[in-house]
Amino acid sequence: MGQLLSFVPDIPVFIVDDDPSVRETLVLVLKIEGYAVQSFGDGASFFEAVRSASPACVILDLHLPGESGFDILRRLVAERAAASILVISGVADIATAVEAMKYGALDFLEKPFSSDTIVDRVHAAVKVWREARGGEIDGFAHFPGRHLLTCREREVLSQVAKGASNKEAGRRLGISPRTVEVHRARIMDKLGAKNAADLIRIVLSEASARRRLSAS
Repeated sequence: MGQLLSFVPDIPVFIVDDDPSVRETLVLVLKIEGYAVQSFGDGASFFEAVRSASPACVILDLHLPGESGFDILRRLVAERAAASILVISGVADIATAVEAMKYGALDFLEKPFSSDTIVDRVHAAVKVWREARGGEIDGFAHFPGRHLLTCREREVLSQVAKGASNKEAGRRLGISPRTVEVHRARIMDKLGAKNAADLIRIVLSEASARRRLSAS
């Protein structure tokens, strides 16, 4: 931990978990890394805070009293929240992970996880948040349908555009090849691509047109 400390000072991270011990541990670990951390035991208090502060990353437990983690996730997506969302759960399976990513989660972690793991994932989530704020995907910012993609989908697409395999993309992004595969399938569906070549054509066509215009 700590190797990216200069990258993160005062960046806001919100934790939503009904377990006080989990909240306390995550707050301590992430504050050591330099993040500005706030924690909440339920969705109501979380959304009250979001009205006045916009987090870069949200660590969201799926199993909460009242408004569930999935309810909060759907609401964040509906409100076009800019934050990268890391979903955590003590009960995890592939179907749950896929469902969470379907609704915009950046990554899925099963409890218990190590301090190093959560720090690494938060660093990666903040990196995605920063890149999304910049509005660029390695120069391919204006292709049709870009606004339909989540932060993680845009990051995966950047790797695909570079010709990375699922394994290579997963290694670079710190996620499994299977997770990359799920994201690629959703990207192709959202952009109406029939295959990988068609996907690259969609991404490159607008970028090429803009380069031609700027050169003329």
